[in-house]
Amino acid sequence: MRRHWSLFTTASRYALIGHARNRFAMLLVVVYIPVWIGLAYVAIPDRPAPFRLRATGEVLSPPGNHLTQITGALNAVTLIAGFMMFAATFTGGSFDRRLAMAGYPRYHLVLAKLTALTLVCTAVAAYATAAAGFAWSPRQPLVLAAGLFLAALTYGALGVVFGSVLRREVEGMFAILMISILDVALQNPLSSSGSDSPVVRFLPTYGAVQASMAAAFSDAPAGEGLAIQLLWLTGAACAGLLVFRRRTRNALPPRRTPGIPAPARSPDAVGRVGAAPSRDRRRFGPRRP
Repeated sequence: MRRHWSLFTTASRYALIGHARNRFAMLLVVVYIPVWIGLAYVAIPDRPAPFRLRATGEVLSPPGNHLTQITGALNAVTLIAGFMMFAATFTGGSFDRRLAMAGYPRYHLVLAKLTALTLVCTAVAAYATAAAGFAWSPRQPLVLAAGLFLAALTYGALGVVFGSVLRREVEGMFAILMISILDVALQNPLSSSGSDSPVVRFLPTYGAVQASMAAAFSDAPAGEGLAIQLLWLTGAACAGLLVFRRRTRNALPPRRTPGIPAPARSPDAVGRVGAAPSRDRRRFGPRRP
């Protein structure tokens, strides 16, 4: 048990160090989240923006700037979590493979990455919730934080998938950026007239958006939205585990087991069977009397 704990803590420490060295991601967490949420609060008019929340069926009319702050927080946490996990997977993939081929248990590596992802998403979601509620108070702040947390986890798992499948760093960054923007923008009632379309139910953060909207502007339960987001998270996590297992597999051909040599005969056994023929007798046959 102590050995497993030591392996897990060592892998977790290296995973957290890898995230801490990504200074650009740290800058995004510290600066991008409050700036994006603050600009949405100042620049967007505070006129009511009525829309129908599909998760509960009720019509909400929050101020437009508050609504944009929630969608901006979702966009920020998904981008940051996706970028961080993609960068960690893309740059550390060869190192993970060498560790796995050297005998380091892959289960400990996977658990360490999940632990690092959970800690990062917890910090990002809590920071975004505090930034969104700086000028006004959401109705259910803990549920809002849970929605942001699950959305960040989902995109973190997608970042692992992209980091393992794509071969260039630009491709992964562009994929995460475009998916996150389209995902959240199509569900924002201010930027999309089809935010209540049945198509949006198949977007990766549909459950998180529904739960976050309900938590921010109403007292209705948001369990259905969180459950839907858990399904997306489970699918993305399973895909990430499969591609990680495939990437860290042993690519060397299987080693053949050498044949077992026949045991040498003892001198007594040779004497009982008969002396071995000499070289001359094997070559010229038996001597004539």
